[in-house]
Amino acid sequence: MSWTQIPLGPIQTNAYVLTNPEGEALIFDPGGDADVLIAWIEENKLNPTAILLTHAHFDHIGAVDEVREAFSIPVYLHKQEENWLGDPELNRSTAFLGRTKVTAKPAEHIFTKEQSLQIGSFTCEVFETPGHSPGSVSFYFKEENIVFSGDALFAGSVGRTDLPGGNHQQLISSINSKLMELPEETIVACGHGPTTTISAEMDSNPFLNAL
Repeated sequence: MSWTQIPLGPIQTNAYVLTNPEGEALIFDPGGDADVLIAWIEENKLNPTAILLTHAHFDHIGAVDEVREAFSIPVYLHKQEENWLGDPELNRSTAFLGRTKVTAKPAEHIFTKEQSLQIGSFTCEVFETPGHSPGSVSFYFKEENIVFSGDALFAGSVGRTDLPGGNHQQLISSINSKLMELPEETIVACGHGPTTTISAEMDSNPFLNAL
């Protein structure tokens, strides 16, 4: 399988597209610029099967409805944030974008706990990694050696925790107990900025190595 990082939306949030050899694809966090993402998928002759959301802040959901409708595919989200899609106050678009309100229709599939997830030929583990937001999850694809961490873990940093529902100690606990337990060579596909690896963050992330 292969994956592609595509920064989208008002603050260039990383969307990702994971593709198998048959051209089936999973879309992670389509944060905006739906026309750009849809055109890229069509140009590459891909067949999307689902949208997976690491969490429901506005910059991760801005293109959800247009992409969902373009390819007639379902959306997956954690129960803690199922109401955020339709509420600009909860998804923070009101606070950050003013008059521009970001909303989306309800998700078709709701996670209520950690689980193994199979969508077509794709199989992953869903980890609850709250702290940046209460319903944050990470998607770990063991065979592909990659985890889509949303805004939990970044290259050299961690997600902000000053928004409603954020909790710094909970975030650090989530990272240490879930993500840092993955094999060191695991690629971390972050919600913003470059990708990294578990090994690199173990060695040099100041938030995880503070005395």
